[in-house]
Amino acid sequence: MDTAPASAPSPPPVDPRRRRVATAAALASAVEWYDYFVFGIAAALVLGDKFFPASNPVAGVLASFATFAVGFLARPVGGVIAGHLGDRRGRKPMLVLALTLMGTATTCIGLLPSYETIGVAAPVLLVALRVVQGLAVGAQWGGAMLMATEYAPPGKRGLYGSLVQLGVPIGVVTANSVFLLVEAGTGDHAFAAWGWRVPFVVGLLVLVLAWYIHTRVEETPEFKEAERKLAEGEKNRPRSPLGTVLRSHLGTVLLAGGSFAVNTAVFYIIITGVLDYATRDLHMDRGAVLMVSLLVSLTQLALIPAAASLSDRVGRLRIYTFGAVGLLVWAVPMFLLIDTRSLLLLGVGTFVTSCFLSIMYGPQAALFAELFTAEMRYTGASLGYQIAAVFGGGLAPFVMVLLLEATGTSMAVAGYIMALAVVALVSIAVLARRSARRTTGEPAEQPAG
Repeated sequence: MDTAPASAPSPPPVDPRRRRVATAAALASAVEWYDYFVFGIAAALVLGDKFFPASNPVAGVLASFATFAVGFLARPVGGVIAGHLGDRRGRKPMLVLALTLMGTATTCIGLLPSYETIGVAAPVLLVALRVVQGLAVGAQWGGAMLMATEYAPPGKRGLYGSLVQLGVPIGVVTANSVFLLVEAGTGDHAFAAWGWRVPFVVGLLVLVLAWYIHTRVEETPEFKEAERKLAEGEKNRPRSPLGTVLRSHLGTVLLAGGSFAVNTAVFYIIITGVLDYATRDLHMDRGAVLMVSLLVSLTQLALIPAAASLSDRVGRLRIYTFGAVGLLVWAVPMFLLIDTRSLLLLGVGTFVTSCFLSIMYGPQAALFAELFTAEMRYTGASLGYQIAAVFGGGLAPFVMVLLLEATGTSMAVAGYIMALAVVALVSIAVLARRSARRTTGEPAEQPAG
């Protein structure tokens, strides 16, 4: 005789602290990246004219993108400083400090007089403030990522880590939206005169979130446990998490950076490099291209957590590899579509690219967190991420302009993307081999986190 199945036990209630921390980490990432991307958009549209006047417009754009890249050069420094302190003093204080630095620097850029007003002091101060932005975002990612992943329930580290990754498309969408609204409300002349400053001044709201995290969010349980164990044997405590990482785990850091450089490079190519290329070289409408960038970024809001959740079930490296292969294969078709000057085909080209980016970016926070143990995780993960940011994202728009000017064809940029994709696939293959060795008990450089 059939019997009715027993009712499944109801899942345990979600710890409200986890929700609060996950929400705070996601918001911290979103507002930090908004401030960072506002500079990238402005670099493609107005900063060259305002701070680097030159008779050759290409020279102005190159100077503007070079300043954009300076922020990336500062990111590993921010990651190292915050990683060292974050591994010894906690994740939360470093996240609060990063948000405060970013909000202050971004607002100051919005209030900075132009070259016409204060001369050479204008570009000097702009570069200095961009360095502060780089330090802040370098410190922020590790703190937000670890706040989310170290509070994650069992089996959901990828999904929780993706909440921080969502800050990137949210930041892009918000930055593009604010620029579009300001441009629509001011007109071309007023936008060039003062309207471009408004999106920067909005960055002051970051300080409100910094205060909230400081007063309402607790330190992560994994860090507390690591602190307890270290306190029991204080005499054996590593004096420098950075020194430990560089001595024993430098290979893992470099492989992490190599695996991610193509992702960050392609991302900045499609949100800043393509914006400049489409408007200056292909003579497409600026507002329309910004709108396409906004719509494409919206799709990442669904794809990033979906890829991260799938990685919780089938493995991080499998998902990561699929995304890297996609970027390798799609590089040439993307630029062939963009070169048609069709807004629809530009959207198709960048949309497919965005899908492959999301597939890689979703599991990336959890993947990097799992490469290092808790006492050195902030330092190791941040350093790997920021190395990729320097050699991938920071240089990508600048390299794109140089390649276009030197060769006269976008296929050179496609080749640049393909080369980075090959580096990513080689790095992923080595990481996968090391993971297999750990599983079978063979000696490896780096224990799993």
